[in-house]
Amino acid sequence: MHLVYPAVLAALLFCVGLYGVLARRNAILVLMSVELMLNAVNLNLVAFDVWLRDTLHAGQALTLFTIAIAAAEIGIGLSIVLLVYRNRGTSDVDRLRDLADVPTAADSMPGTTDNAPDVADGKRLTSGEAAA
Repeated sequence: MHLVYPAVLAALLFCVGLYGVLARRNAILVLMSVELMLNAVNLNLVAFDVWLRDTLHAGQALTLFTIAIAAAEIGIGLSIVLLVYRNRGTSDVDRLRDLADVPTAADSMPGTTDNAPDVADGKRLTSGEAAA
């Protein structure tokens, strides 16, 4: 088997994945592009393992570990994306640069040392309600 065919296919897969990571704004498409890049690496690992005729099959064993890591990464990544979408209403990567909460009026009042918001019955209180 020629090594050129899987190497070229892996290079094309990696380039498509890299383009997806750099050009896409949707977080789910970015995660899919990372998976394409990992699959290109897996293809290279298996191709070089077969080409070198390794008796331990180290490339295939490393591919199994990479698949397990990729499955864990996609599970955690999708849960984070769903949580951000539920809280922010968008999964646009450009809009997720500021992950801090918006400061309230009580947070910016001089003389207050407690930065925790005043909460009653699950609602955030305004500065006038907190003083009363």
